[in-house]
Amino acid sequence: MKKFGNLVLILMVLVSFGVRLYKIDNPVADWHSWRQADTAAVARNFVKFGFTPLFPRYDDLSNVQSGRDNPQGLRLVEFPLYQIMGYAVYKIYPKFSLEIALRLVSIFFSLLAMVFLYALVKKYNGELNALLSAGAFGFLPYSIYYSRAILPEMTGVGLALGAIYALDKANEGGNVLSSKYYILSIISALLAASALLVKPTAGFILLPLAYLFLSDKKLKVLFDPSLYLYGLIAILPFVLWRFWIRQFPEGIPAYEWLLNGGNIRFTGAFFRWIIAERLGKLMLGYTGMFLLFLGLVTNTARKSFVFGSLLLGTILYVVVFARGNVQHDYYQILLIPIIAIYTGRGAASLLSGKLKVNRIARFTVVVLTFLSMLAFSWYEIRGYFWINHPEIVTAGKRVDALVPKDAKVIAPYLGDTAFLYQTNRQGWPVVEKPIPEIIKMGASYLVIVNPDKDALNLAKTYKVLEQKDNYIIFALTK
Repeated sequence: MKKFGNLVLILMVLVSFGVRLYKIDNPVADWHSWRQADTAAVARNFVKFGFTPLFPRYDDLSNVQSGRDNPQGLRLVEFPLYQIMGYAVYKIYPKFSLEIALRLVSIFFSLLAMVFLYALVKKYNGELNALLSAGAFGFLPYSIYYSRAILPEMTGVGLALGAIYALDKANEGGNVLSSKYYILSIISALLAASALLVKPTAGFILLPLAYLFLSDKKLKVLFDPSLYLYGLIAILPFVLWRFWIRQFPEGIPAYEWLLNGGNIRFTGAFFRWIIAERLGKLMLGYTGMFLLFLGLVTNTARKSFVFGSLLLGTILYVVVFARGNVQHDYYQILLIPIIAIYTGRGAASLLSGKLKVNRIARFTVVVLTFLSMLAFSWYEIRGYFWINHPEIVTAGKRVDALVPKDAKVIAPYLGDTAFLYQTNRQGWPVVEKPIPEIIKMGASYLVIVNPDKDALNLAKTYKVLEQKDNYIIFALTK
């Protein structure tokens, strides 16, 4: 059974890799392209301006993100470890575009997360539950899309699950801080540190680490200096990064609103968006909610709070970042592991015969539920891959061809940086000030898609460099 399970896992990983290559060469103009553009621009600017990881820069020079003018385009959120890895892949194999290189990094860590999840679930819940959980992680359409998006979240998930797995393996020796298993504890600490640097919110799904320490030595662990060494390795890099970026407030986007903007937490709208819209419709395709609920109420043979603490950390994350989770569906990427675990557990409980139902009927219910879950979720997710506004790609390519490489560009798109990214230039994604003032700040070209009458009237003031039905490019200076 062990060899069979491993073979099935390998097959699922290979197929999961294949489906994640779907439209991998898409321009950065699909769903949540603004966030992907900001992430990708940091890596692209390593190529254009030099490798400066302590001073990551993106394309937006406006005051939209931080409320302050940002003339260097500093992007100081998470440490750019994800972009560094994408940049490295691109430098090693430049036949890949930088965007494909970044997507490959996301895919790699999603598959790594799938393997770690399988190993953990197999240990505590058995082979069947592990395969079903890994299958849910690998093939949920929501997971597929965000496992190949240019975002750091999935890399953070893979690193966090790796940290939990390494410490859990160290725990098998009876003492996570013993010399025999010390190397695993150090690896776990380094993975946890990387997860926090890549995506600080990954700290919520690292809660099982605390459980593993406490389950090992109970409260005695508080008097063991090795615990504090682990914490120092895991947390200090993130703390140092946060202290570093405080020197450059213009590069730090406003984030307080992500916690409870509009006092959304625990309102009816909060529960509707998180449970009905995101979990029920988007991620689990309605029918998967049955398996998730069944998994939550099913007892497992081996008692452990590893998954219970992961569930608790995930719930805390949703509650703390209430507005962010309601506002943006990519915030739920951190929910994928726990959803996969409990959905798989629910399916396994049906197949294992714990319920007094005919075997054929149980199998049929699980298969139909899984298939309908994937089908209904795909109906919602398929549009995420679409390029709904190809004109920004077309206009961006023309700007890139006609405009000097060091030019600053105004590419108004309601503050969305996806259009600006297509121009391959730094500049402004919104006309935040009168155009003459932005010209004084360095802008020398303006490109507008789907120009209206007011946009066309600018031709009376500025030279038209190129004009087509769906875009117009102006030279703002002589």
